[in-house]
Amino acid sequence: MPKSSRKQINLDEKKIIAELQKNSHANLDTLAKQCGCSRQKIWRYIRRLEEDRSIWGYSAVVDEEKQGLKHYMLLMKRTMAPLNEKTIDNITSRRIEEMVSGLGITVESSAYVHGEYDWILTFTAPDIKQAKKIGEMLVHLNPGVIVQTILLETLFFVKKHHILNPDAKKLKEFL
Repeated sequence: MPKSSRKQINLDEKKIIAELQKNSHANLDTLAKQCGCSRQKIWRYIRRLEEDRSIWGYSAVVDEEKQGLKHYMLLMKRTMAPLNEKTIDNITSRRIEEMVSGLGITVESSAYVHGEYDWILTFTAPDIKQAKKIGEMLVHLNPGVIVQTILLETLFFVKKHHILNPDAKKLKEFL
């Protein structure tokens, strides 16, 4: 298969993305060695992946406990009524992050999903009391839209952002 075929390009991109997910901090030489191609080729692929937004950010995996925080997931179910423009703007904007930043809450991810629940918000907060406030704020911000919320506290990450937790001993003690 020619090295520049669409199929080969797709395979190379997948290899690079997989390696970046394991360690986005890896240098180009390391990535090139792990993917079996040149440093220049890695650089070109990463630049193209960033330009077409296949990759839109890099982040560190953080131990929330060491930061004095806890990790939560908020599951939300909405009514079957069509969403109005204001509600759609609330969901797609960064308004939630702005509202909760003063509470010591940091939104990690926000996803509109298909299934029993319609929206999942993951975030960190100093404690359960602060975590409950975000659910209350969202219900208040979107009156008549959210019919049920469930707040879950993450007790232990076995794997986070494609990285196995290095503190497996702690999980064994917990279980």
